[in-house]
Amino acid sequence: MAGQRKRNPNGAGTITKRKDGRYQAAVYVLQPDGTRARKFTYGKTWADCDVKRRELLTKVASGVPVPTRSAKLCEWLPYWLDNIVKPRRKRTTYAKYEMHVRLYLIPQLGKKTLERLGVRDVRKALAEIAKATTAATAKESHRVLRSALSAACREELIARNVVKLVEPPKADTYESQLWTLDQTLRFVLTARRDPLYAAFMLAVCLGLRRGELVGLRWQDIDFDSRTLQVRKQRQRAMGENYEDDTKNRRKRTLPLPALCIAPLRWQRMRQQAMRIKAGDSWQETDLVFTTRTGRPIEGSNVLRSFYRLTAKAGLPRIRVHDARHGAATLLAVGNVHPRVAMEILGHSKISVTMEIYTHVPDELKREAVAHMDRMLGRHRR
Repeated sequence: MAGQRKRNPNGAGTITKRKDGRYQAAVYVLQPDGTRARKFTYGKTWADCDVKRRELLTKVASGVPVPTRSAKLCEWLPYWLDNIVKPRRKRTTYAKYEMHVRLYLIPQLGKKTLERLGVRDVRKALAEIAKATTAATAKESHRVLRSALSAACREELIARNVVKLVEPPKADTYESQLWTLDQTLRFVLTARRDPLYAAFMLAVCLGLRRGELVGLRWQDIDFDSRTLQVRKQRQRAMGENYEDDTKNRRKRTLPLPALCIAPLRWQRMRQQAMRIKAGDSWQETDLVFTTRTGRPIEGSNVLRSFYRLTAKAGLPRIRVHDARHGAATLLAVGNVHPRVAMEILGHSKISVTMEIYTHVPDELKREAVAHMDRMLGRHRR
């Protein structure tokens, strides 16, 4: 009896030898849902299994939840979307993430469990996505999966995020094409009789985003003080046209350029005529740009009108957002301080203004070189 091995105290777990020669440890652990269940772990030797048992007991003593079953990605990704992304992120972000999960990540990796997902699995899946679509789509899928597994790490479902060990696919960076000042003036002259003329003037002069244009309300415009407030935007996601906060949830008050006042007054008179013509079918929304019955206009209609006018003017086809880039460039040509340009354009960081939107035109390059010539020439004398 003296040599008999002592039993482990209650809650310390057990170690047994399996028929295949391996050892199995079982410990009651706390699960993420608050219940207790047995967690099994395995080792080639009794000592290896004992080390794993002690690690589980340490987590139990610290109150750290330990899942007893590794969830599959087809289970975790929908849970992550509905319970983590949806309550905290914008609807457009949720819609984009949901599309990547549904179309690419679950078909490629849905059967893999969180614990068994490896670097090779992720790299192979991204290669297949890039092959079927584009490298840019695969790069975005990489970002979505990395975010989903980071959330799994925070909930202690996995110990590490293997996606961080995989480099995202290299995709060509979109380089916006900007109109020259003469081309911008040609577009403005072509658009003068278009119903969305005032919207395009705001895009060119103030760099308003498409969602901010269709979400602009008359209460945001003060003709007396010549100011415009950007408070909301309108977006379409999951089949719904809805009002949302601005991109960075920042409200900004801008001085209204003189070139935009007459188009806005004309838009107000035009809308008043549409209200009379629509009669009882008119829906009052206070929006500046509406349909013939007062309902919110779709951002896609703004884009179609912009493309139509671009073709009519014989100009290179650019995005409406590129007109916003052009506004930043015009501010740079006018030697407007980057901090001021940042406030006008509504960027969250000045680095965005400097690195993404403000393209240095040739005139500024020539002026800088001429300034160096003047400085060096004076010094030589």
